[in-house]
Amino acid sequence: MNTQVTDVIVVGAGGAGLTLATELALVGASAVVLDQLPGRNLQSRAGAIQPRTAEMLALRGLLDDALGRSIDYQLVGGHFAGLPVALDYAAWDTRYPNPVLLPQDQLEAVLEERLAKLGGQVLREHRLTGLRQDADGVTVTVAAPDGDRSLRGRYLVACDGAHSTVRKIVGADFPGLPATIRMATADLLFSGDIDDRPGGHISSRIHTSPEGHFAMITPLANGLHKIIFSGPRTMLAERDAPVTVGEVREVLHATHGGALDVAEIRYASRFSDASRQLEQYRHGHVFFAGDAAHIHSPAGGQGLNLGVQDAFNLGWKLAAVLRGEAGEELLDTYQTERHPVAARVLALTRAQGVVMGPQRDGGLGELRDVLTDLLRLPEANRYMAGVMAGLDLCLPSPDAAAHPLLGLRMPDLALDLGDGERVRFSDLMRTGRGVLLNLTDAPLASAAPWSDRVAHMRARLESGSLDAEAILIRPDGYVCWAGGAGLTETLTRWFGPADLVDDGLVGKSA
Repeated sequence: MNTQVTDVIVVGAGGAGLTLATELALVGASAVVLDQLPGRNLQSRAGAIQPRTAEMLALRGLLDDALGRSIDYQLVGGHFAGLPVALDYAAWDTRYPNPVLLPQDQLEAVLEERLAKLGGQVLREHRLTGLRQDADGVTVTVAAPDGDRSLRGRYLVACDGAHSTVRKIVGADFPGLPATIRMATADLLFSGDIDDRPGGHISSRIHTSPEGHFAMITPLANGLHKIIFSGPRTMLAERDAPVTVGEVREVLHATHGGALDVAEIRYASRFSDASRQLEQYRHGHVFFAGDAAHIHSPAGGQGLNLGVQDAFNLGWKLAAVLRGEAGEELLDTYQTERHPVAARVLALTRAQGVVMGPQRDGGLGELRDVLTDLLRLPEANRYMAGVMAGLDLCLPSPDAAAHPLLGLRMPDLALDLGDGERVRFSDLMRTGRGVLLNLTDAPLASAAPWSDRVAHMRARLESGSLDAEAILIRPDGYVCWAGGAGLTETLTRWFGPADLVDDGLVGKSA
């Protein structure tokens, strides 16, 4: 059996897997994506990207294509548990203050097209059957249409979903809480009138019944709609049972009376509010991202966004180690930075599940009223907006007295590069390298040895202030140094030693 050699084997061609492979290919690392399906899953599944994900796509020049595939129905602000208060994302200085209705299959199409342009591979109908680690990397066996094959990589990243095969082969425990609610989602055609006028808050799309039925309906393209629903019948259904027209009709009758009926179900699937998370995201040369690392209910539209942001965090770090620019210790920061983020999302989705429970639960209506009033307070609204949008994340810093910008995302500011060239900060991040942004006329000579790994840009702010004369930004868009002492130490920590010699490791995995 011939063995194909690559730098990184990615298992799973969903949002996290394709993002990771694209990030690696952007900087010259080779990645092969394995997926057991014959083609992209065309069900909409996750339906929206949050502001921080939109910002990250903009860093790589992918957002315009994504917006071109989005649904022409603008949701106003974010939400917590569907309560009738719009979370004001604009309070976090973002250019994307509303969720973007972008079905997951369309985001995956954007990513896969970019990956193909960069020379990356997606191998469809390739089912992982075995995995073996040694001191230098990972070897996998795969069942493919033309027979079994073998692949060898320095690392493997499991992005193969909630029922991860890699997780089972590695024997990684997946602790957490079992399901309490079973739900379903379907892309379908309705008969009857439904209000699809652009605008409005997501709470206007949610309907419930005293008997415990729940339905949230949002528009898709070509007359299709997406419904997420639950009810007494859905609660009793087996996970693999088909979603039936009768089941959807029962929920619609309870939540909408006779106003809507089902004409055709195109795609459907079931899920639950089970909440689980790996204790360790790394097992030797194997890493986990997306639903393979953590699962939770879809409350608040967090899942796809969490997985894509996992991949943005891990991708550039793997590439740096493969290039010989950093040691294995850099990869440890993936666990340090991303595990707490997912843990908080799991807690938030569980809390929303309680708040969104059936009205018959004692005191629940009063709790919703209290939370609604709280979210109308500017400070409480801003806090929850930052959490739900992913905009409040501050990465841990070794310096307790660090500059207030340290660890925060870099805003997409308008910059003047001189000679009439005006850009947005995101335009400087297209290559996947770090950026040292110098807002003064004085050169930063100490940073010169890193110019092959970090783009040095001198600019002036078109408006606003950053309260720093120079800023160092990691490839994933987070500030790791903001003026003052410690520049060479920070460059060394994140981008390797100054006297680095390129030994051509990328593309030459064991």
